[in-house]
Amino acid sequence: MVISSLNIPRILDLIRLIENYLSELRPFASMTKEAFLSDKKNPPFVESYLRRSLEAVFDIGRHVLAKTYGSRGIEYKAIAMELGEKAVITTELADLLVEMAGYRNRMVHFYREVTPDELYDIITHNLHDFDRFIREIVLFIREYEANKPS
Repeated sequence: MVISSLNIPRILDLIRLIENYLSELRPFASMTKEAFLSDKKNPPFVESYLRRSLEAVFDIGRHVLAKTYGSRGIEYKAIAMELGEKAVITTELADLLVEMAGYRNRMVHFYREVTPDELYDIITHNLHDFDRFIREIVLFIREYEANKPS
């Protein structure tokens, strides 16, 4: 069911933004933990770009759900679950996004508890989750474009 048209240029701009943020984060992922932790500027930089990437993911999800299904959810975990329920993304990715939403909330509301060690672990083990999200959203957009009435 299409409520109104997706703003595909907006989605693609957000995808490019995520890709730009990831390009800023990837050099940190190749550092040793000791090198990462040795510069006190590294963790806040990584935290900022990681949080921005998460915000963009959920902005995309919210837009897709609002325009294709009329959903008005603003809570990030609900957005993640609904993306999976509506088969916009795979249920496996939706489950990951629920965890990512929880971490984003932790970064915003419990920022004093976010440690440099965990930020390092995330950038060295989980950046590929953003790549997977991008792939699945692009696939959704292609299917949307192929199936929309002329």
